[in-house]
Amino acid sequence: MELIKIKGNTYYIDAPTNIGVYVFKNKNCLLVDTGINNSQAKKIDELLIKNNLHPKYIVNTHSHIDHCGGNNYFKENYPGCLTYTSCNEKLFMENPELTSIMLSNSIPIKGLDRITKINSVDFVLDYGINKINDEKFEVLSLKGHSQEHIGFVTPEKICFLGDALFSSEIIDKYSLPYLYSIEDSINTLNYIKDIPCDYFIISHSDKIIEQSEISTLVEHNINNINNFIKQIIDLLDGPMSKEDILHNLTILNELPSSFTQYHLNLSSVSAFVNYLYNKDYIDCSVQDGKMYFFSKDK
Repeated sequence: MELIKIKGNTYYIDAPTNIGVYVFKNKNCLLVDTGINNSQAKKIDELLIKNNLHPKYIVNTHSHIDHCGGNNYFKENYPGCLTYTSCNEKLFMENPELTSIMLSNSIPIKGLDRITKINSVDFVLDYGINKINDEKFEVLSLKGHSQEHIGFVTPEKICFLGDALFSSEIIDKYSLPYLYSIEDSINTLNYIKDIPCDYFIISHSDKIIEQSEISTLVEHNINNINNFIKQIIDLLDGPMSKEDILHNLTILNELPSSFTQYHLNLSSVSAFVNYLYNKDYIDCSVQDGKMYFFSKDK
């Protein structure tokens, strides 16, 4: 783990979840995301101390625990440290049980109820220009991976994309992306191609992405989504439940399986099925207490 300069006052820390760092003149700094837990936050903090940096502000791209799990560490160790995110991500950060409820469709099943740490948020960011410590930063709407995911642009035109865009390595490893909204994800990906920034940082990648490379990676993400759309439509040549669809996708794509991954994958399948149903590509029928989906004749 090291502090890597991108341009001007904008840096990032290469970590399991990459951390953005913007350095102010007085050596206070702003962090973009904080990692998954106190242990990772402590390692980030040790690196900041080594570089004489004092975390004063935190911007969370979204509420998933690997992006805000270190918030409380910094707020406890640096009194006065302020946190910022979007309105709906604030709701999930301050009510972490909502994520488990969403994945369980009810009171959380044992095993999904572990995320109980409340991350308080001090300020909700507006889209467009926001002033923090007298510097101007741009906040972008990048919905899709989560309900109100945001991007964050520093004065040097460095854009922190969070999980709005996945690296080729992540797509090759996990294939089925975790997405809240397919339509929003596709719209966001097309929007990312036209963001006028020189460099981009995504959360799970070991490289800085240049402007000339962004369109290719965006297309890889879109093609991956379209691949799953096609697979699901093909599977629904005959009626299937969401679990049937997940079962077939898991075999076809050799998707990883575990207790937690099952719930994440089923949630993603729901996002795809709901998208196709809302777009009128598929229909459904309830028989004997089971909902079946099937392709519509065009």
